[in-house]
Amino acid sequence: MYDPTIFDNLKVALENHLYDLDTIEEQIEIRNRRDVMDFAVLSREFALRFVLRHHPEIDAEVLLSAGVRDLAGEIMEDPNANPACSLSLCFQKSVVNPDTECSGVEQIMASIWEQDVEITQTIRYVYGEENPKLMNSIEAAFKPRLTEDNMTELSLFLDHVLDTLHVLSRMQH
Repeated sequence: MYDPTIFDNLKVALENHLYDLDTIEEQIEIRNRRDVMDFAVLSREFALRFVLRHHPEIDAEVLLSAGVRDLAGEIMEDPNANPACSLSLCFQKSVVNPDTECSGVEQIMASIWEQDVEITQTIRYVYGEENPKLMNSIEAAFKPRLTEDNMTELSLFLDHVLDTLHVLSRMQH
């Protein structure tokens, strides 16, 4: 009989929580869903992109991934394996003054997520466009990797994601 992996169990739980926030609680609107098996490197990736229903100008993406070592170690029941999943977030928001706004974003992320994440902000724009719109891609990679022991924390995690979206939307121009 098929025994779901840590990745499968976390993916289903995360997906259920997010779809409940969309269809039942109507707090978010899901905009995109990816569920990828990369056969080149034998990895799995699941991502859901969404916005707050009343503040669609900033989107968030939750990304869960597992590599070949994690998947194979668990499936093969290798006693030396320490299978787990990686979790990251990405927020996309427009920015007018990167020098001041990015430091504000950094402070917000640090206050909500504390020391659990590594934050990277990337500013991008379309070259050659008249009055280009600057976009800040705020990536938060979680240092601790997830196992099924973290299943009960997913609801609190998503509350923090929604809090982050609300605070970032108040910064929006």
